[in-house]
Amino acid sequence: MDMNQSTLSKQQDFTHLHQGKPTMVDVTQKNMTHRSATAEAVVKLGAVVMEKLHDGEIRSAKGPVFLTAIIAGTMATKQTSSLIPFCHPLPLEHADITVEVIGEKLRISCHVATSYKTGVEMEAMTGASVAALTVYDMCKSLNKGIVIESVRLLRKTGGKSGDYIADNQEAEK
Repeated sequence: MDMNQSTLSKQQDFTHLHQGKPTMVDVTQKNMTHRSATAEAVVKLGAVVMEKLHDGEIRSAKGPVFLTAIIAGTMATKQTSSLIPFCHPLPLEHADITVEVIGEKLRISCHVATSYKTGVEMEAMTGASVAALTVYDMCKSLNKGIVIESVRLLRKTGGKSGDYIADNQEAEK
């Protein structure tokens, strides 16, 4: 049995339901441990937008696209509990977002870490998602057909459910 199947078999119930009612998971009795997560978003920009790529950056009237996306994604990691109803507010200790150009696509990775009682998967996925949305916002005047193809968790460490590594960590290129 691989790591993914093992993790799934341990968690047979939805953690955010108690007696059929949605609820925030009670973490008061959990120990604080180091936890980290990395998520990615893949964005297909198209040729028209990619023609504006110079020296590893796209500069728009609104500013440098990739750098702005990194800032927006980082800010989003810290606001996840305001966006997702049952996420705990977490004291994030690290957030790092990278943007990699692969042909006409971007691979946006968001890595977050903390020492706390609950995981940071949602913070990583929120950071990658908001960074991708920021790229769309800043480039939509050139191509409204930009597609955010995927957002997914690549890996997580720590916590009761153990470590997780996605089956295929390489995005389709």
